[in-house]
Amino acid sequence: MKLENTPFKKISITFTLVTAMLLASCDTLSQLGSALDLGTPTESEINSGLKQALEYGTSYASERLSKEDGYLGNIAVKILFPEEAKKVENTLRSFGLGDLCDQVITSLNRAAEDAAIEAKPIFVAAIKDMSITDVKNILLGSNNAATQYFEGKTTTSLEGKFKPIIESSLTKVGATKYWGDVINRYNKIPLMTPIDPDLSSYVTQKAIDGLFYEIAKEELKIRENAAARSTILLQKVFGYAEKQGK
Repeated sequence: MKLENTPFKKISITFTLVTAMLLASCDTLSQLGSALDLGTPTESEINSGLKQALEYGTSYASERLSKEDGYLGNIAVKILFPEEAKKVENTLRSFGLGDLCDQVITSLNRAAEDAAIEAKPIFVAAIKDMSITDVKNILLGSNNAATQYFEGKTTTSLEGKFKPIIESSLTKVGATKYWGDVINRYNKIPLMTPIDPDLSSYVTQKAIDGLFYEIAKEELKIRENAAARSTILLQKVFGYAEKQGK
């Protein structure tokens, strides 16, 4: 049976057209929001909009890093040997002990991934404590103003939360053993100066550095990319910031 001029074909064509229109609308929603004059946001809208964006961005960053390979698979935040131990790694690899070095690197990153999710409540608390002055300064500040705020307000809490988790995880995933093997083998090599870096402090700091790196990416995205503003409120607040010279 041919479908020409049948009711079924007419319905099918109509459905296709409606679907295409809906998809186009979704793709251009944020652009339309930016193009329209949504007006000047109230103080309450600025407060709610910025905090909404910050809570999403920090939660997304910590959740992404807490997944398997969140650190290990992300070259920008992947934790490698401490700088003072680079010579250790290079020397051991030259002796055919590359697998042992790789085990150390994997275990360091697994420890950081175990700790990353614990950042969420710390950031939520910092966001709730923001005054309206803090909010306005962040909104109208530099492209990493929020990241800088979090670094100042949460680093000490993150260190206190991360370090015991990382110490436990380093033992659980075998990093302590692998690291001990690496250092012992290196320190036995003639003419080498013995070293013994504080592994848990190093991984804790690198894990936090990676977290702030990802938060900075999320902050820049919502400031510069209108498509990342998923609600009218976010479009209004960050559109206002753009008009103020941001």
